[in-house]
Amino acid sequence: MSCADTFRLAGIATAIAAVLVGSVDATARSCAALAGRETTVPEVGGVCRVSGVLRPVAGSRIGYQLWLPPRAAWSGRMVMLGNGGYSSRLPLAAMTEQLARGAAVVATDTGHDGDDPDFALGRPQAIVDWGWRAVHLSAVAALRVSTRYYGRAPRYRYFNGCSTGGQQALMEAQRFPGDFDGIVAGAPGAARVRLNAAFLWQYRANHYAGDDARAILGPRELALLQQGALTTCRVDNGSAAGGLAGDNWLNDPAACRFDPGVLACVPGRAEPCLSAEQVTAARQMYRGAVAPRSGVRVTNPWLPGSEAGWAAYLSDGGRPQPARTSFWRVWAFTDPAWSWWRFDFGRDLDRAVRTLSPVIDAVDPNLTRFRASGGKLLHYHGLADPVVSPLDSVEYHAAVAARMPTADWYRLFLAPGMGHCGGGPGFTRFDPQQAIEAWVEQGRAPDRLIARRTDPAANTTRPLCPYPARAVEIGGDPARADSFACRRTTDTNQNKRLREKIA
Repeated sequence: MSCADTFRLAGIATAIAAVLVGSVDATARSCAALAGRETTVPEVGGVCRVSGVLRPVAGSRIGYQLWLPPRAAWSGRMVMLGNGGYSSRLPLAAMTEQLARGAAVVATDTGHDGDDPDFALGRPQAIVDWGWRAVHLSAVAALRVSTRYYGRAPRYRYFNGCSTGGQQALMEAQRFPGDFDGIVAGAPGAARVRLNAAFLWQYRANHYAGDDARAILGPRELALLQQGALTTCRVDNGSAAGGLAGDNWLNDPAACRFDPGVLACVPGRAEPCLSAEQVTAARQMYRGAVAPRSGVRVTNPWLPGSEAGWAAYLSDGGRPQPARTSFWRVWAFTDPAWSWWRFDFGRDLDRAVRTLSPVIDAVDPNLTRFRASGGKLLHYHGLADPVVSPLDSVEYHAAVAARMPTADWYRLFLAPGMGHCGGGPGFTRFDPQQAIEAWVEQGRAPDRLIARRTDPAANTTRPLCPYPARAVEIGGDPARADSFACRRTTDTNQNKRLREKIA
């Protein structure tokens, strides 16, 4: 059965899951009373820890956990947390944090065990589970079980995830707009097929054709590239770029016009430099994947200032093969002998998109139903992200905004100097969960997110602004967020450059 065939089973899967979850005793008033077929519910410190299994169709096995705080401590909220990569691991630390805030908390294993896409070998239904079904049906199960336990439905339901969790977040808004009142989507790996193609492009650009033994650019050269980009473009920090002139990251990386050729080795140059082959490889990597016959760019590139982080996805866990090789061999082409050297970024990518995008990509800009349901969407992305290009998020926001006004229900926040889902030299620590709760429950739209530096010892704050505004210094103590205003600056810098890079 193809992925497209399994996707068409959505309605059947939902109906069967409803029956499975509905088997829980409707009058349950204790943890033990919630136990049922393939559901165990130990009580730990007054918390019901529900572990359940859903089998909506043959070949599918979805595990989920739902933690229910004592009735007196329950905030009336249900919070579902997203996953990372292709991993079945539950976000236990984040679940513990939300439980401490009084929420009923749920997460899923996305229908498999492990963290490599090869989990779908011989299990096509596992691709559907990972793509959309596990999150949706786990949310349905959690709603039913928590309603039976507390005697009333959660007043507010939220989803919060980053990376794959961000993809899950957008998938929920697009396909199941009634599941959640508020959604936080961080750095979404939503265009998943093209994201894996981008990793493949980076690998091939960084190797001589057919030679997997030696990378052209290693961590040292990538760090040199990043420093070169910072040296070239940090002079534009502050003013219209946002932030301060002294920031040691790029506030407007899309406007950075850095040519790695300035680092080329020449006679008499003593400092670290790049060979001609390394300059060529770097230029290819900054460019993004291009279809060979049309010359059209088919994946978004990563932005200057993120180069040192590229090393993590230039191979598959250090093995001499591209990252996510199993995605192509198992998911896209079901061919154990598939070779990345024969991959065509036109014909073969188109085929993979046709096969898998209907199941795993969360790129539909039609959020009419989510908006009509009263849902709120808070979307964020670090501008120094080396894993998912920030241009993916800007492109998606633009596509939605082209259909309908967004300010009252959907806002995108770009974080200069932030890596993938956090980290980096910029202001990277902020609380999108509290922001989405204030928006949903009190109608307070997030005009800014107050962020702190990655280093907890750095006692400084700065606002992250809803795109296309950015933080502009207005005077006062530059270590305080209230010394900055969120303003839309002239269209000669970031906003224009972002559109150019997407085009």
